[in-house]
Amino acid sequence: MSTEATLREQICRFGRSLFERGLTPGSSGNISVRCDDGFLVTPTNASLGFLDPAKLTRLDAGGRLVSGDAPTKEVPLHNALYQTRGTAGAVVHLHSTHAVALSMLPEIDPRAALPPLTPYYLMRCGQTALLPYYRPGDPAVADAIKGLAGRYTSVLLANHGPVVAGDTLEAAVFAMEELEETAKLYLLLRGLNPRHLSPQQVSDLTKVFGLDLPDHLHDS
Repeated sequence: MSTEATLREQICRFGRSLFERGLTPGSSGNISVRCDDGFLVTPTNASLGFLDPAKLTRLDAGGRLVSGDAPTKEVPLHNALYQTRGTAGAVVHLHSTHAVALSMLPEIDPRAALPPLTPYYLMRCGQTALLPYYRPGDPAVADAIKGLAGRYTSVLLANHGPVVAGDTLEAAVFAMEELEETAKLYLLLRGLNPRHLSPQQVSDLTKVFGLDLPDHLHDS
């Protein structure tokens, strides 16, 4: 397992990469990583492009501040994913443009915000739930995530942005990037009647790569 010092450096490195590529502007977005006896999380009002490893927030297993700056107000959102996704080692929440735009469209299915457009979307993101709008930091969003019962690793918050959990920080970041690119594809193809992966192709991916997809997707 990575040392805490290594995890701090990883959070700053990945945060800067996401910021520099325009995936979360200003001081938006937050990252957390599970440690031996708690969590590291980015501070409130901190730009992901200019994080200081020494100032990252350290929380204990109960969510109490141990050291560092005050945490992001989205801690309940992160905790809800950790509690319902037992294997999650990291959570990334961004305000990436195409995913936010997707979350506002009227036709989006809350059980499957994106159709099966590409194999890597399914392999990295699994499937994406859409939750209704909650104001940023509203504790009620945690209850909404818990209501998904751990079936999703990627979630869209309406009019707000995507949240993705992963076994590692790298996995969560890569899945977040895949989600954003797939949302971009959807917007580019909207109204053009594109070919989606067939149920048989989805089943093949599920079998070969051991995907854990919500049951309804297999019937789509």
